[in-house]
Amino acid sequence: MIWFSKSYSRIWVLIADILFCLFSIVFAYSLRFNFSIPPDRIAELPYIISFVLLVRGISFWISKTYTSMMRFTTTQDVGQIFLVLSWGSVIFILSNFLKFYFFDGNFIIPISIIIVDFFITGFLLTTFRLIVKTLYTEYAYTGKSIVNVAIYGAGEAGIITKEALDRDAEMTYNVLAFIDDDPAKMRKKLEGITIIGSDKIEELLSKNNISILILAIQNLDVKKKQRIIELALKYNTRILNVPPVSQWINGQLSFKQIKKVNIEDLLEREEIKIYHNQLANDLKKKTIMITGAAGSIGSELANQIIDHEFKRLILIDQAETALFHLEAEYAKHINFNKTEFIVGDICNEARMQRIFELYRPDFVFHSAAYKHVPVMEINPAEAVDTNINGTKILADLSSEYGVDKFVMISTDKAVRPTNVMGASKRIAEIYVQALNQHSRTKFITTRFGNVLGSNGSVILLFNKQIEKGGPLTITHPEVTRYFMTIPEACQLVLEAGTMGKGGEVFIFDMGESIKIIDLATKMIKLSGLEIGKDIQIKYTGLRPGEKLYEELLFEQESTIPTHHPKIMIAKVEENELGVITKNINELISKMEVSDDLEIVKKMKEIVPSFISKNSRFEELDVDRA
Repeated sequence: MIWFSKSYSRIWVLIADILFCLFSIVFAYSLRFNFSIPPDRIAELPYIISFVLLVRGISFWISKTYTSMMRFTTTQDVGQIFLVLSWGSVIFILSNFLKFYFFDGNFIIPISIIIVDFFITGFLLTTFRLIVKTLYTEYAYTGKSIVNVAIYGAGEAGIITKEALDRDAEMTYNVLAFIDDDPAKMRKKLEGITIIGSDKIEELLSKNNISILILAIQNLDVKKKQRIIELALKYNTRILNVPPVSQWINGQLSFKQIKKVNIEDLLEREEIKIYHNQLANDLKKKTIMITGAAGSIGSELANQIIDHEFKRLILIDQAETALFHLEAEYAKHINFNKTEFIVGDICNEARMQRIFELYRPDFVFHSAAYKHVPVMEINPAEAVDTNINGTKILADLSSEYGVDKFVMISTDKAVRPTNVMGASKRIAEIYVQALNQHSRTKFITTRFGNVLGSNGSVILLFNKQIEKGGPLTITHPEVTRYFMTIPEACQLVLEAGTMGKGGEVFIFDMGESIKIIDLATKMIKLSGLEIGKDIQIKYTGLRPGEKLYEELLFEQESTIPTHHPKIMIAKVEENELGVITKNINELISKMEVSDDLEIVKKMKEIVPSFISKNSRFEELDVDRA
């Protein structure tokens, strides 16, 4: 029947609420007169009941208390009910005083009855909703599996998270515990659920079949967060993260917005502290140029610079589409009108010279490079052209046009290179260091390892493979790499650029080297999958030019500490500008012939430590031996 359809369910709730109000006022009168209401009171009771139901009905209609879904009743809903009842009771009291002072000196409803009615009505309306919610929870999901959940955070965010779970129609979630480190909350209950300390997490996970652990605290200490994630992975518990309030849809959290924790969270380190005031002073009223500006590192450098006060920001990249997206991102920024987006190839000397002539940059952050090891092993001429010739063109122009500082972004693969890409970056390092001795421009090199989430990163590769159901491809079970987040790397680049005096090779504290197999295993578990059952891992063998582990220093090198604990200066061998220039010119001339063996042979002459691995160029090392 239409009257029992979902569209009329709210009307039935409103009718039920009014009936509860009817019962409440009659019962309150009965209590007031010990269940023996005098005849004169009985005679006026119909008028009083009509007045009460009219006020209650109008207040319910205006506040829409009857529209909330009772199966998802929350403390917020209960609070709203008592607020609406309070306003109604206030109206009763005001009516009493109006009648008393301006009419016959009597009250419409005795104050004691108003008070009793308020509490009885509140109790009935709340109990009605909680009973419906309980019945729905018990019987609506018959035959469906129940998912055990623990929530980290017993504050407001934790309560909202539980309410989001309760509202989810696709699954039944049973919250077994709230977890919090506030001593005042320990061993107390929140919505009937026990609150435990974080020191009890392992015990909770080991003794209960907890399917999901939800982090409902935003500013969680990094080490504590990593410990929690590690414990969850140990017991095959999915770990999810509540997004910031700004990302909630219409200010309300739903379960679908609660996302899985990323591997970046597990590899994250304590926030780096850099001297922003010094950086701001250095950049103030200066023209800054960034090459490779649409790439992972270049775009993040732009993100960290654009909020500062500068004269002009020049963003150069040959990738037109990526630069277009970067321009769209900054379109509404306050400094957009001071930002230039230039499509250009750093190997085009005439084009670069026109840009330097037009803008006269004070700072150059050079991040443009070819970086994929296997690809450059097949295309050594391109590695020489972009990574060496392109760097030389920019460095020479920087010196010619009086650039104050030139910061080159290098890689740990330049250390004892085993591939063309690493060797090309090492040669570029040598050149800018040598040029520093003969120029007013301060040439600074920064060297660090793999960047999490950068274009071509193993993280992105694994994510795509997991989405497709696998397998995850790993070159070797023992391969290790250093990792750093993009923002962390760029903060250190800016800090190194600020402190650099010229000629330094700055290396960054990359933390512990990570086995790629461990990384893959954790990413699979974070996705809620099981190795061997849901997804496979496949070993493909080292690719051309790859080595098992990366280094940040040559054996002959040592480091000098700086004022920043995460930045050190590598003591590297200096080279004569004339010698390296002659060698690079010879190398570039061989590039024009496109003889790969001759190109790489010359690179090995310039960098004696360049020993090829898993590469067709290994034969050149036999000749050298």
